[in-house]
Amino acid sequence: METIAAIITAPGEAGVSIVRVSGPDALLIADRLFACAAPRPSERKSHTFAYGKIMDGEEVLDEGLLLIFKAPHSYTTEDVVEFQCHGGGTSARRVLRSCFHAGARAADAGEFTRRAFLNGRIDLVQAEAIMDLVRSHSDRSQIAALEQLEGKLSHSVDKIYDDLLAIAAQLEATLDFPEDELPESIIPTIHRNLKLVLSSVESLMATWNEGHVLRDGALVVLSGKPNVGKSTLLNTLLGHERAIVSNIAGTTRDSIEESFILEGIPMRLVDTAGLREAVDVIEQAGISRTKQYLEKADLHIHLVDLSQEADQQTFENFNDLVPGKSILVCNKTDLPRLFHVEQWPAGIPRVETAIKDEVGYNELKEALKTVLSSSIDLSARPHAVISERHRLVFVDVKAELVLLDELLSADVPDENLVLAIPSLREALMRLGEVTGREYHEDLLDEVFSTFCIGK
Repeated sequence: METIAAIITAPGEAGVSIVRVSGPDALLIADRLFACAAPRPSERKSHTFAYGKIMDGEEVLDEGLLLIFKAPHSYTTEDVVEFQCHGGGTSARRVLRSCFHAGARAADAGEFTRRAFLNGRIDLVQAEAIMDLVRSHSDRSQIAALEQLEGKLSHSVDKIYDDLLAIAAQLEATLDFPEDELPESIIPTIHRNLKLVLSSVESLMATWNEGHVLRDGALVVLSGKPNVGKSTLLNTLLGHERAIVSNIAGTTRDSIEESFILEGIPMRLVDTAGLREAVDVIEQAGISRTKQYLEKADLHIHLVDLSQEADQQTFENFNDLVPGKSILVCNKTDLPRLFHVEQWPAGIPRVETAIKDEVGYNELKEALKTVLSSSIDLSARPHAVISERHRLVFVDVKAELVLLDELLSADVPDENLVLAIPSLREALMRLGEVTGREYHEDLLDEVFSTFCIGK
Protein backbone atom coordinates (compact mmCIF):
# COMPACT_ATOMS: atom_id res chain seq x y z
CA MET A 1 0.00 0.00 0.00
CA GLU A 2 1.42 3.36 -1.04
CA THR A 3 1.65 6.33 1.30
CA ILE A 4 -0.57 9.21 0.19
CA ALA A 5 -0.69 12.90 1.08
CA ALA A 6 -3.00 15.85 0.43
CA ILE A 7 -3.99 19.26 1.76
CA ILE A 8 -7.26 18.60 3.59
CA THR A 9 -8.29 22.17 4.36
CA ALA A 10 -10.09 24.51 1.97
CA PRO A 11 -8.03 26.96 -0.10
CA GLY A 12 -7.87 30.64 0.79
CA GLU A 13 -6.80 32.70 3.79
CA ALA A 14 -7.25 30.95 7.13
CA GLY A 15 -5.61 30.53 10.50
CA VAL A 16 -4.47 26.97 9.81
CA SER A 17 -3.82 24.69 6.84
CA ILE A 18 -3.47 20.93 7.29
CA VAL A 19 -1.54 18.38 5.25
CA ARG A 20 -2.55 14.78 5.90
CA VAL A 21 -0.24 11.81 5.21
CA SER A 22 -1.52 8.23 5.45
CA GLY A 23 0.18 4.91 4.83
CA PRO A 24 3.09 2.70 5.90
CA ASP A 25 5.71 5.47 5.53
CA ALA A 26 3.72 8.24 7.21
CA LEU A 27 5.74 8.15 10.44
CA LEU A 28 9.06 7.96 8.55
CA ILE A 29 8.07 11.04 6.54
CA ALA A 30 7.20 12.81 9.78
CA ASP A 31 10.62 11.91 11.24
CA ARG A 32 12.27 13.33 8.14
CA LEU A 33 10.30 16.58 7.90
CA PHE A 34 9.38 17.52 11.47
CA ALA A 35 12.02 18.79 13.87
CA CYS A 36 10.89 18.73 17.48
CA ALA A 37 12.16 17.96 20.97
CA ALA A 38 12.76 14.26 21.71
CA PRO A 39 11.25 11.81 21.20
CA ARG A 40 10.92 11.97 17.44
CA PRO A 41 7.44 11.56 15.90
CA SER A 42 7.64 7.81 15.18
CA GLU A 43 8.51 7.13 18.84
CA ARG A 44 5.60 9.11 20.26
CA LYS A 45 2.28 7.63 21.37
CA SER A 46 -0.77 7.65 19.14
CA HIS A 47 -3.21 10.53 19.48
CA THR A 48 -0.56 12.98 20.63
CA PHE A 49 0.83 16.12 19.07
CA ALA A 50 4.20 17.82 18.95
CA TYR A 51 5.28 21.42 18.40
CA GLY A 52 8.23 22.11 16.15
CA LYS A 53 9.50 23.19 12.75
CA ILE A 54 8.66 21.63 9.42
CA MET A 55 11.93 21.21 7.54
CA ASP A 56 13.07 20.26 4.07
CA GLY A 57 16.73 19.48 4.63
CA GLU A 58 18.18 22.64 6.16
CA GLU A 59 15.31 24.86 4.98
CA VAL A 60 12.55 25.80 7.42
CA LEU A 61 9.19 25.49 5.64
CA ASP A 62 7.01 26.56 8.55
CA GLU A 63 6.46 26.33 12.27
CA GLY A 64 3.48 24.41 13.62
CA LEU A 65 2.05 21.24 15.09
CA LEU A 66 2.22 17.58 14.13
CA LEU A 67 -0.68 15.27 15.02
CA ILE A 68 0.13 11.56 15.25
CA PHE A 69 -2.35 8.71 14.78
CA LYS A 70 -0.95 5.18 14.79
CA ALA A 71 -2.65 2.22 13.10
CA PRO A 72 -5.32 1.06 13.51
CA HIS A 73 -6.64 4.05 15.47
CA SER A 74 -6.89 6.62 12.69
CA TYR A 75 -9.30 7.83 10.02
CA THR A 76 -7.93 5.35 7.48
CA THR A 77 -6.83 2.73 10.11
CA GLU A 78 -3.28 3.26 8.76
CA ASP A 79 -0.47 5.29 10.31
CA VAL A 80 -1.50 8.92 9.80
CA VAL A 81 0.22 12.22 10.52
CA GLU A 82 -1.17 15.70 10.01
CA PHE A 83 1.04 18.74 9.63
CA GLN A 84 -0.76 21.83 10.93
CA CYS A 85 0.91 24.88 9.43
CA HIS A 86 -0.07 28.50 8.89
CA GLY A 87 -3.05 29.07 6.62
CA GLY A 88 -3.08 30.78 3.26
CA GLY A 89 -2.03 27.98 0.94
CA THR A 90 1.65 28.71 0.39
CA SER A 91 2.92 26.94 3.51
CA ALA A 92 0.70 23.93 2.95
CA ARG A 93 1.75 23.58 -0.70
CA ARG A 94 5.44 23.68 0.26
CA VAL A 95 4.90 21.07 2.98
CA LEU A 96 2.94 18.87 0.56
CA ARG A 97 5.74 19.04 -2.05
CA SER A 98 8.22 17.98 0.62
CA CYS A 99 6.01 15.02 1.54
CA PHE A 100 6.10 13.96 -2.11
CA HIS A 101 9.90 14.26 -2.16
CA ALA A 102 10.01 12.12 0.99
CA GLY A 103 8.13 9.26 -0.67
CA ALA A 104 4.39 9.99 -0.58
CA ARG A 105 2.23 10.38 -3.66
CA ALA A 106 -0.74 12.67 -4.25
CA ALA A 107 -4.00 11.28 -2.87
CA ASP A 108 -6.81 10.73 -5.35
CA ALA A 109 -10.28 12.20 -4.81
CA GLY A 110 -11.82 10.50 -1.77
CA GLU A 111 -8.86 8.18 -1.30
CA PHE A 112 -8.56 8.67 2.46
CA THR A 113 -12.21 7.69 2.91
CA ARG A 114 -11.88 4.90 0.34
CA ARG A 115 -9.09 3.40 2.46
CA ALA A 116 -11.26 3.75 5.57
CA PHE A 117 -13.92 1.68 3.76
CA LEU A 118 -11.51 -0.91 2.35
CA ASN A 119 -9.91 -1.30 5.77
CA GLY A 120 -13.31 -1.96 7.37
CA ARG A 121 -13.68 1.14 9.53
CA ILE A 122 -16.84 2.35 7.79
CA ASP A 123 -19.25 1.03 5.17
CA LEU A 124 -20.20 2.71 1.89
CA VAL A 125 -23.31 4.37 3.34
CA GLN A 126 -21.22 5.93 6.11
CA ALA A 127 -18.59 6.99 3.59
CA GLU A 128 -21.24 8.83 1.58
CA ALA A 129 -22.50 10.44 4.78
CA ILE A 130 -19.11 12.11 5.23
CA MET A 131 -19.52 14.08 2.02
CA ASP A 132 -23.19 14.75 2.83
CA LEU A 133 -21.94 16.26 6.09
CA VAL A 134 -19.32 18.38 4.32
CA ARG A 135 -21.88 19.61 1.78
CA SER A 136 -24.83 20.10 4.16
CA HIS A 137 -26.63 23.40 3.64
CA SER A 138 -28.75 23.51 6.80
CA ASP A 139 -28.99 22.22 10.36
CA ARG A 140 -31.56 19.66 9.25
CA SER A 141 -29.39 18.22 6.48
CA GLN A 142 -26.37 18.18 8.81
CA ILE A 143 -28.26 16.22 11.49
CA ALA A 144 -29.51 13.74 8.88
CA ALA A 145 -25.94 13.24 7.62
CA LEU A 146 -24.68 12.68 11.17
CA GLU A 147 -27.33 10.00 11.75
CA GLN A 148 -26.22 8.29 8.56
CA LEU A 149 -22.57 8.53 9.63
CA GLU A 150 -23.46 6.96 12.97
CA GLY A 151 -24.86 3.95 11.12
CA LYS A 152 -28.63 4.41 11.46
CA LEU A 153 -29.30 3.89 7.74
CA SER A 154 -26.70 1.11 7.52
CA HIS A 155 -28.48 -0.72 10.34
CA SER A 156 -31.78 -0.58 8.45
CA VAL A 157 -30.18 -1.88 5.26
CA ASP A 158 -28.28 -4.60 7.13
CA LYS A 159 -31.54 -5.74 8.78
CA ILE A 160 -33.17 -6.14 5.37
CA TYR A 161 -30.09 -7.97 4.05
CA ASP A 162 -29.99 -10.37 7.01
CA ASP A 163 -33.73 -11.07 6.78
CA LEU A 164 -33.41 -11.74 3.06
CA LEU A 165 -30.41 -13.98 3.68
CA ALA A 166 -32.50 -16.00 6.18
CA ILE A 167 -35.23 -16.37 3.55
CA ALA A 168 -32.62 -17.57 1.05
CA ALA A 169 -31.42 -20.20 3.54
CA GLN A 170 -34.99 -21.37 4.15
CA LEU A 171 -35.78 -21.47 0.45
CA GLU A 172 -32.66 -23.40 -0.52
CA ALA A 173 -33.29 -25.84 2.34
CA THR A 174 -36.66 -26.73 0.82
CA LEU A 175 -34.87 -28.06 -2.27
CA ASP A 176 -33.40 -30.85 -0.12
CA PHE A 177 -36.85 -32.15 0.84
CA PRO A 178 -38.65 -34.76 -1.27
CA GLU A 179 -41.81 -33.18 -2.67
CA ASP A 180 -44.15 -35.25 -0.48
CA GLU A 181 -42.14 -34.54 2.72
CA LEU A 182 -42.05 -30.74 2.50
CA PRO A 183 -43.78 -29.28 5.60
CA GLU A 184 -47.00 -27.53 4.60
CA SER A 185 -46.19 -24.41 6.64
CA ILE A 186 -42.75 -23.68 5.22
CA ILE A 187 -43.73 -21.97 1.93
CA PRO A 188 -46.41 -19.75 3.59
CA THR A 189 -43.87 -18.80 6.26
CA ILE A 190 -41.25 -17.88 3.66
CA HIS A 191 -43.88 -15.94 1.71
CA ARG A 192 -44.97 -14.04 4.82
CA ASN A 193 -41.36 -13.15 5.70
CA LEU A 194 -40.75 -12.02 2.12
CA LYS A 195 -43.68 -9.59 2.31
CA LEU A 196 -42.21 -8.09 5.49
CA VAL A 197 -38.89 -7.54 3.74
CA LEU A 198 -40.66 -6.00 0.73
CA SER A 199 -42.49 -3.64 3.07
CA SER A 200 -39.18 -2.59 4.67
CA VAL A 201 -37.66 -1.91 1.25
CA GLU A 202 -40.64 0.25 0.28
CA SER A 203 -40.37 2.18 3.57
CA LEU A 204 -36.74 3.06 2.85
CA MET A 205 -37.55 3.98 -0.74
CA ALA A 206 -40.15 6.41 0.59
CA THR A 207 -37.37 8.47 2.21
CA TRP A 208 -35.75 9.27 -1.15
CA ASN A 209 -37.60 12.51 -1.81
CA GLU A 210 -36.56 13.88 1.58
CA GLY A 211 -33.00 12.76 0.92
CA HIS A 212 -33.02 14.47 -2.47
CA VAL A 213 -34.26 17.74 -0.93
CA LEU A 214 -31.78 17.68 1.97
CA ARG A 215 -28.79 16.85 -0.24
CA ASP A 216 -29.55 18.89 -3.35
CA GLY A 217 -31.99 21.50 -2.06
CA ALA A 218 -35.63 21.74 -3.17
CA LEU A 219 -35.80 23.32 -6.62
CA VAL A 220 -38.30 26.18 -6.20
CA VAL A 221 -39.15 27.89 -9.49
CA LEU A 222 -40.76 31.34 -9.66
CA SER A 223 -42.80 31.83 -12.83
CA GLY A 224 -45.35 34.23 -14.26
CA LYS A 225 -45.86 36.86 -16.92
CA PRO A 226 -43.41 39.78 -17.06
CA ASN A 227 -43.67 42.40 -14.28
CA VAL A 228 -45.79 40.30 -11.90
CA GLY A 229 -43.19 40.58 -9.10
CA LYS A 230 -41.01 37.48 -9.46
CA SER A 231 -37.70 39.31 -8.99
CA THR A 232 -39.13 41.32 -6.09
CA LEU A 233 -40.23 38.08 -4.42
CA LEU A 234 -36.79 36.53 -4.95
CA ASN A 235 -35.12 39.56 -3.35
CA THR A 236 -37.61 39.54 -0.45
CA LEU A 237 -37.05 35.84 0.31
CA LEU A 238 -33.26 36.27 0.14
CA GLY A 239 -33.26 39.45 2.21
CA HIS A 240 -31.07 41.35 -0.26
CA GLU A 241 -31.14 42.74 -3.80
CA ARG A 242 -30.09 39.83 -6.00
CA ALA A 243 -32.26 40.36 -9.08
CA ILE A 244 -32.75 43.62 -10.97
CA VAL A 245 -36.27 44.97 -10.46
CA SER A 246 -37.70 47.17 -13.22
CA ASN A 247 -41.08 48.10 -14.68
CA ILE A 248 -39.67 47.31 -18.12
CA ALA A 249 -41.11 44.00 -19.33
CA GLY A 250 -38.52 41.33 -20.09
CA THR A 251 -35.84 42.63 -17.69
CA THR A 252 -35.14 39.06 -16.49
CA ARG A 253 -34.09 37.22 -19.63
CA ASP A 254 -32.13 34.37 -18.06
CA SER A 255 -32.72 32.27 -14.96
CA ILE A 256 -31.22 33.45 -11.67
CA GLU A 257 -30.58 30.77 -9.01
CA GLU A 258 -29.86 31.43 -5.32
CA SER A 259 -29.86 29.37 -2.12
CA PHE A 260 -32.43 29.87 0.63
CA ILE A 261 -33.14 28.01 3.90
CA LEU A 262 -36.69 27.57 5.21
CA GLU A 263 -37.30 25.61 8.44
CA GLY A 264 -34.00 23.80 7.96
CA ILE A 265 -34.88 22.82 4.37
CA PRO A 266 -32.35 24.02 1.77
CA MET A 267 -33.93 25.47 -1.35
CA ARG A 268 -32.67 26.55 -4.74
CA LEU A 269 -34.77 29.57 -5.68
CA VAL A 270 -34.91 30.23 -9.42
CA ASP A 271 -36.22 33.51 -10.83
CA THR A 272 -37.17 32.90 -14.45
CA ALA A 273 -37.89 34.89 -17.58
CA GLY A 274 -41.48 36.17 -17.86
CA LEU A 275 -43.87 33.85 -19.70
CA ARG A 276 -45.28 35.63 -22.75
CA GLU A 277 -44.95 35.67 -26.53
CA ALA A 278 -41.21 36.33 -26.93
CA VAL A 279 -40.20 39.52 -28.72
CA ASP A 280 -36.69 38.38 -29.71
CA VAL A 281 -34.43 35.32 -29.85
CA ILE A 282 -32.76 36.01 -26.49
CA GLU A 283 -36.06 36.26 -24.64
CA GLN A 284 -37.31 33.16 -26.44
CA ALA A 285 -34.28 31.23 -25.13
CA GLY A 286 -34.99 32.51 -21.61
CA ILE A 287 -38.63 31.39 -21.77
CA SER A 288 -37.54 27.98 -23.11
CA ARG A 289 -35.23 27.63 -20.09
CA THR A 290 -38.14 28.57 -17.81
CA LYS A 291 -40.14 25.66 -19.21
CA GLN A 292 -37.23 23.30 -18.59
CA TYR A 293 -36.98 24.41 -14.97
CA LEU A 294 -40.73 23.92 -14.48
CA GLU A 295 -40.43 20.30 -15.62
CA LYS A 296 -37.80 19.62 -12.91
CA ALA A 297 -39.26 21.78 -10.11
CA ASP A 298 -39.92 20.31 -6.68
CA LEU A 299 -42.08 23.34 -5.94
CA HIS A 300 -43.58 25.87 -8.36
CA ILE A 301 -44.56 29.39 -7.28
CA HIS A 302 -46.63 31.04 -10.00
CA LEU A 303 -47.38 34.74 -9.73
CA VAL A 304 -50.23 36.73 -11.25
CA ASP A 305 -50.73 40.52 -11.18
CA LEU A 306 -54.13 41.41 -9.72
CA SER A 307 -53.90 44.91 -11.19
CA GLN A 308 -53.88 43.51 -14.76
CA GLU A 309 -56.72 41.78 -16.61
CA ALA A 310 -56.48 38.03 -17.15
CA ASP A 311 -55.86 37.03 -20.76
CA GLN A 312 -55.29 33.91 -22.83
CA GLN A 313 -51.62 33.72 -21.70
CA THR A 314 -52.83 33.69 -18.09
CA PHE A 315 -54.88 30.54 -18.63
CA GLU A 316 -52.11 28.86 -20.63
CA ASN A 317 -49.75 29.48 -17.72
CA PHE A 318 -52.26 27.89 -15.32
CA ASN A 319 -51.78 24.60 -17.21
CA ASP A 320 -48.27 24.34 -15.71
CA LEU A 321 -49.63 24.22 -12.13
CA VAL A 322 -49.52 20.76 -10.52
CA PRO A 323 -51.55 20.03 -7.35
CA GLY A 324 -49.29 19.24 -4.40
CA LYS A 325 -46.30 20.97 -6.04
CA SER A 326 -47.59 24.46 -6.86
CA ILE A 327 -48.61 27.68 -5.13
CA LEU A 328 -50.46 30.54 -6.83
CA VAL A 329 -49.39 33.98 -5.61
CA CYS A 330 -51.88 36.77 -6.39
CA ASN A 331 -49.71 39.86 -6.17
CA LYS A 332 -50.22 43.65 -6.06
CA THR A 333 -53.24 43.72 -3.75
CA ASP A 334 -52.28 47.34 -3.01
CA LEU A 335 -53.46 48.39 -6.51
CA PRO A 336 -56.99 48.51 -7.99
CA ARG A 337 -58.05 44.97 -8.85
CA LEU A 338 -58.70 44.24 -12.53
CA PHE A 339 -57.85 40.51 -12.49
CA HIS A 340 -60.94 38.28 -12.51
CA VAL A 341 -61.33 34.62 -13.41
CA GLU A 342 -64.45 32.50 -13.21
CA GLN A 343 -62.58 29.46 -11.95
CA TRP A 344 -59.20 29.16 -10.22
CA PRO A 345 -56.99 26.12 -10.89
CA ALA A 346 -58.30 23.22 -8.81
CA GLY A 347 -56.23 21.99 -5.87
CA ILE A 348 -53.72 24.87 -5.97
CA PRO A 349 -53.34 26.96 -2.77
CA ARG A 350 -53.58 30.75 -3.29
CA VAL A 351 -51.89 33.53 -1.36
CA GLU A 352 -52.68 37.23 -1.85
CA THR A 353 -49.68 39.53 -1.51
CA ALA A 354 -48.25 42.98 -2.03
CA ILE A 355 -44.69 41.75 -2.15
CA LYS A 356 -42.91 45.09 -2.36
CA ASP A 357 -44.55 46.00 0.98
CA GLU A 358 -44.06 42.43 2.33
CA VAL A 359 -47.83 42.04 2.73
CA GLY A 360 -48.71 38.34 2.69
CA TYR A 361 -45.05 37.34 3.04
CA ASN A 362 -45.62 35.25 6.18
CA GLU A 363 -48.65 33.58 4.62
CA LEU A 364 -46.53 32.65 1.61
CA LYS A 365 -43.87 31.07 3.82
CA GLU A 366 -46.58 29.04 5.59
CA ALA A 367 -47.89 27.88 2.21
CA LEU A 368 -44.34 26.86 1.24
CA LYS A 369 -43.99 24.82 4.43
CA THR A 370 -47.38 23.17 3.84
CA VAL A 371 -46.43 22.03 0.34
CA LEU A 372 -42.99 20.84 1.49
CA SER A 373 -44.51 18.90 4.39
CA SER A 374 -46.17 16.59 1.86
CA SER A 375 -42.74 15.02 1.31
CA ILE A 376 -40.94 16.01 4.53
CA ASP A 377 -42.36 15.90 8.05
CA LEU A 378 -41.06 19.26 9.27
CA SER A 379 -42.21 18.50 12.83
CA ALA A 380 -40.20 15.27 13.01
CA ARG A 381 -36.55 15.06 13.98
CA PRO A 382 -34.24 14.84 10.95
CA HIS A 383 -33.18 11.27 10.18
CA ALA A 384 -30.92 9.38 7.80
CA VAL A 385 -32.47 9.06 4.34
CA ILE A 386 -31.47 7.28 1.15
CA SER A 387 -29.63 8.87 -1.77
CA GLU A 388 -30.24 8.55 -5.51
CA ARG A 389 -27.64 5.75 -5.69
CA HIS A 390 -29.44 3.84 -2.97
CA ARG A 391 -32.82 4.43 -4.62
CA LEU A 392 -31.67 2.95 -7.93
CA VAL A 393 -30.42 -0.15 -6.10
CA PHE A 394 -33.69 -0.50 -4.20
CA VAL A 395 -35.66 -0.22 -7.44
CA ASP A 396 -33.84 -3.32 -8.72
CA VAL A 397 -34.18 -5.12 -5.37
CA LYS A 398 -37.90 -4.42 -5.23
CA ALA A 399 -38.38 -5.74 -8.77
CA GLU A 400 -36.70 -9.02 -7.79
CA LEU A 401 -38.77 -9.28 -4.59
CA VAL A 402 -42.02 -8.64 -6.48
CA LEU A 403 -41.07 -11.45 -8.87
CA LEU A 404 -40.36 -13.71 -5.90
CA ASP A 405 -43.72 -12.79 -4.41
CA GLU A 406 -45.45 -13.82 -7.65
CA LEU A 407 -43.54 -17.10 -7.82
CA LEU A 408 -44.39 -18.03 -4.24
CA SER A 409 -48.04 -17.03 -4.75
CA ALA A 410 -48.48 -19.38 -7.71
CA ASP A 411 -50.48 -22.59 -7.46
CA VAL A 412 -47.47 -24.70 -8.45
CA PRO A 413 -44.74 -23.51 -6.04
CA ASP A 414 -42.67 -26.70 -6.37
CA GLU A 415 -41.40 -25.82 -9.86
CA ASN A 416 -41.20 -22.14 -8.95
CA LEU A 417 -38.84 -22.69 -6.02
CA VAL A 418 -35.98 -23.42 -8.41
CA LEU A 419 -36.84 -20.27 -10.40
CA ALA A 420 -36.99 -18.18 -7.21
CA ILE A 421 -33.41 -18.85 -6.12
CA PRO A 422 -31.69 -16.77 -8.87
CA SER A 423 -33.98 -13.79 -8.17
CA LEU A 424 -33.24 -14.02 -4.47
CA ARG A 425 -29.49 -14.16 -5.06
CA GLU A 426 -29.67 -11.17 -7.43
CA ALA A 427 -31.62 -9.18 -4.83
CA LEU A 428 -29.01 -10.00 -2.17
CA MET A 429 -26.13 -9.05 -4.45
CA ARG A 430 -27.71 -5.69 -5.37
CA LEU A 431 -28.67 -4.96 -1.78
CA GLY A 432 -25.10 -5.66 -0.70
CA GLU A 433 -23.94 -2.83 -2.98
CA VAL A 434 -25.68 -0.26 -0.77
CA THR A 435 -23.39 -0.74 2.23
CA GLY A 436 -20.50 -2.34 0.36
CA ARG A 437 -20.95 -5.97 1.41
CA GLU A 438 -20.77 -6.52 -2.33
CA TYR A 439 -18.62 -4.13 -4.32
CA HIS A 440 -16.50 -3.81 -7.44
CA GLU A 441 -13.99 -1.20 -8.53
CA ASP A 442 -16.43 0.59 -10.82
CA LEU A 443 -18.83 1.04 -7.90
CA LEU A 444 -16.09 2.45 -5.67
CA ASP A 445 -14.91 4.75 -8.48
CA GLU A 446 -18.48 6.01 -8.86
CA VAL A 447 -18.93 6.70 -5.14
CA PHE A 448 -15.55 8.26 -4.37
CA SER A 449 -15.21 10.30 -7.56
CA THR A 450 -17.66 12.78 -6.03
CA PHE A 451 -15.37 13.37 -3.03
CA CYS A 452 -12.90 16.20 -2.68
CA ILE A 453 -9.16 15.43 -2.68
CA GLY A 454 -8.79 16.00 1.08
CA LYS A 455 -11.35 13.35 1.94
